[in-house]
Amino acid sequence: MKENKLEELIKKLCPNGVEYKKLEDCCNILDNERKPVTKSARIKGEYPYYGANGIQDYVSDYILDGTFVLVGEDGSVINKNGNPVVTWAEGKIWVNNHAHVIKEKENVLLRYLYHYIQTINVSVLIHGNIPKLNQGDFRNLRIAVPPLEVQCEIVHILDDFTLLSAELSAELSAELKARQQQYEYYKDKLFSHFIKNENIQWTTLGRYCKRLKGTAITAGKMKEIADDNGNIKIFAGGKTMINTDESNIPDKDIIKVPNIIVQSRGIIDFIYYDKPCSFKREMWSYTTENVITLKFIYYYLKNNIEFFRQRGKQMGSMPQISLDVTEKYKIPILPIEEQARIVKILDKFEKLCNDISEGLPAEIDARKQQYEYYRDKLLTFKELKYE
Repeated sequence: MKENKLEELIKKLCPNGVEYKKLEDCCNILDNERKPVTKSARIKGEYPYYGANGIQDYVSDYILDGTFVLVGEDGSVINKNGNPVVTWAEGKIWVNNHAHVIKEKENVLLRYLYHYIQTINVSVLIHGNIPKLNQGDFRNLRIAVPPLEVQCEIVHILDDFTLLSAELSAELSAELKARQQQYEYYKDKLFSHFIKNENIQWTTLGRYCKRLKGTAITAGKMKEIADDNGNIKIFAGGKTMINTDESNIPDKDIIKVPNIIVQSRGIIDFIYYDKPCSFKREMWSYTTENVITLKFIYYYLKNNIEFFRQRGKQMGSMPQISLDVTEKYKIPILPIEEQARIVKILDKFEKLCNDISEGLPAEIDARKQQYEYYRDKLLTFKELKYE
C-alpha cells in the first residue's frame, strides 16, 4: 500500500518520534500586552474586541496587530471534551485579560499550535468557581514538535478539512433557507386566494375553538422536574421546554388533545402539538374536535404571525399579547375538503423544512467529530527518547 505524503515525511524526518516541549518554548506569549475595558467604557468602532471565547465587541482602537492564537483563560475556557477554547485572530485587534495570547516564533508554526492546542485535555488544570486556565499551567502545556515540513503538511490537511466542513455547512444552510422561502411563498399563495373571496364565512378564534389553560409552574420548578425520559412536555417562552413525568403536574393541567399553544410573551409564536403536554399559566391554547380544522387554523395563524408580533410590541419593553388579541382574531371557515388540501400541502413543506433543519446540526456535528478524530490522530506522536 502506497504511503501518503505525511507518512513519508514522518518516516524520513522523525522515524523514532518527536520532541515534546513546553508551550512557552514554542511561541511568544503576549499576556502582558492584554488590556480589559469595561463595556461602559468601550467606544464603538471597527476593531474586534476579543475575550475568552472569541469576539465580544467592536471598539475604536487596537492594542495588537498581526496574527495570533487566543486561548481562553477564565470563564468559557473548555469545551465538553475538556479541550481549550482556541481562537484564530488576524489584523488589528484588542484582547481583554480573559484570553491568553500567543504569537509565532521560529521552528513552530502558529497554525500548527492552533490545531495542536485544541487536542490537549486541560480539564484537570481548570481551577476555581469560575473556570480558569492559569498562566503557569498554560505555559507548561506539553506540545509535540515535529520537523517544520511535517507541521506544514499537517496544517495543510487540517485546513483543507476545515474548509470542506465549512463549505458543506454553508450549502446545507443555503438549502434550508431556500426551502423555507419556498414554503413561505406557497403558504402565502394558498391563503391569499380565498381571503378576497366574498363568499367565505369568517368567525373569531375564541368563538370557534375551545380555549385550554396550562399549569402554574416556575422556571425553577421546571428545572427541578426536568426528565429527558418524561412522557409529558411542558412549554415556556421561546424555545424553552422540558420533558417530565406526568406525576409531576396535576392531571387536570395535562392537555391530552391536539392543540395550538399561544406563546404570548417574548417571542410571540404558535406551536401545534398533538401529544400530552402542558405550558406555563401565562400562556394558553386552542383546540377543536376536528384535527384537520385545527391544523388549518394553526397554519393560518402562523401565516399571519407578524400581526401578533406587531401587537406584542405595543405592550411595552417585553413583547406580549393579551388573551383578547387571539380571542377576537378572525379566521376563515372553509369546506373541510379545502382545509384538508391546504393542510396536506403545508404538512409536506413543513416536514421537508424540519427534516433539513434537524439534519443540519446533526450533519455539522458529525463533520466536527470527524474532523476532531482525524486531527487528534494526525497530532499524536511517539515521544523521542534520548539515551
